[in-house]
Amino acid sequence: MTRLPDHLSILERDLRGIFTDRLQSLTVYGLHASAPSDRHRSAHAPHPGPRTSTLAIIASMREADLKVCAEHISAWHDTGLATPLLLASGEFERSLDAFPLEFGAIIADYAVVFGPDPFAGLTVDPADLRRACEVQARSHLLHLRQGFVETAGNGNALAMLTVRSAAPFAALVTSVARLQGLVTHDQTAAGRHAERQLQLAPGAITEVVKLAQVADISSAEATRIFAPYLDATERLVQYVDGWGTA
Repeated sequence: MTRLPDHLSILERDLRGIFTDRLQSLTVYGLHASAPSDRHRSAHAPHPGPRTSTLAIIASMREADLKVCAEHISAWHDTGLATPLLLASGEFERSLDAFPLEFGAIIADYAVVFGPDPFAGLTVDPADLRRACEVQARSHLLHLRQGFVETAGNGNALAMLTVRSAAPFAALVTSVARLQGLVTHDQTAAGRHAERQLQLAPGAITEVVKLAQVADISSAEATRIFAPYLDATERLVQYVDGWGTA
């Protein structure tokens, strides 16, 4: 970053004040890691859209430190920051196999704000990533089937199920895209990629992914969407289950 955005400067200053020399590094990751429009953000400007995600590596943390962080959280949120992810030294590396999706997404798209690069040389084991995707996909499929049964044929209940499950489905599709080497914040693009890979009709996945941004749909629309949605989820499970075996 050539010029540190105001809200990240504030966070770095506050974390230095709390942890002093125990603050080893601070990174920004995800959507705002490389967004030019975010680089000159004012700390007092409105902050529409997702908050900026950050991760701090701390040599050691005590309860008293976390209490001081808690005193700053409202101010951090007001500047457009998400609650910082605080990890002890070495904790990120040891957790890569436990959180391959979440931590893999971080090391795929981040920028250093302060300190040495904490993720230099780190990679996610493809086997861990595949396993996590399979767990995510199978869980979604099971909950989708169970939810459909619980609608008892009610169209309004089906509409609620479809909309409420859309955001987790979009996250699943994005995870599968990452498994295939595509890292993107555009969930619709990830959906189109999945449709091509699974040889599904255009819209089979993207129609559902787009519902993550809406509050409700009609029962007729839900009835039209749900069958291809369920089929696409089953196909995702089969794909992830067999990924890498060919």
